[in-house]
Amino acid sequence: MITVHGLANCDTVRRARAWLGERGQPHRFHDFRKDGVPDAALAGWIAALGWERLLNRQGTTWRRLPDDERAAVVDAASARALMRRQPGVIRRPVVVWADGSISVGFDAADWARRT
Repeated sequence: MITVHGLANCDTVRRARAWLGERGQPHRFHDFRKDGVPDAALAGWIAALGWERLLNRQGTTWRRLPDDERAAVVDAASARALMRRQPGVIRRPVVVWADGSISVGFDAADWARRT
């Protein structure tokens, strides 16, 4: 089963879920705001993808953080702590594919190869 992690109101997550639905791909949605950020999964995503790739520095949540809080994110541990406190800074969607591989973001060509 494919699991899509993200925020329900995120446009990219909505597009990704619609793309899966249009292709008849069953999936489960895990909403960071309602269901929380699974700590063990977050550690695995950071290990697989790297904290720099997982941290969304382009988003509104990041831009609204105080300068000192942004400056304090210097390694995997500090990034993980911020992602637990502020799930909006996680790049979306994070997808755990049926084969156990992990991706972040929505790329239709990449997703077509995976499904």
